[in-house]
Amino acid sequence: MSATPRGFVLAPQRARDIVVLARPVEEEHAAVLAFLADGELWSSSALALALGASQRSVQRALDALTAAGKVQSFGRGRAQRWLTPPVPGFTTTLLLPTPLPVD
Repeated sequence: MSATPRGFVLAPQRARDIVVLARPVEEEHAAVLAFLADGELWSSSALALALGASQRSVQRALDALTAAGKVQSFGRGRAQRWLTPPVPGFTTTLLLPTPLPVD
């Protein structure tokens, strides 16, 4: 994964297409925020693995981002998970698919 002016990209070795994953964030913990931008809950160990960083480094980044109000956590201990808070005034439930009709 690398950052470009259009966002973070993942370029497979044998593909010509580039997938834009997230807009670049120019700050100290931009890589952590990029992974949390998908709206999923992440454990600090999963973030460390995905980032290729130590779990302690990721935990320090999460602590700093929490203090800045940019991430929030749920749960405690090994069950603790992290995500970015929802955008104010934007209802995420509008993006959920409707159930398919059952015959």
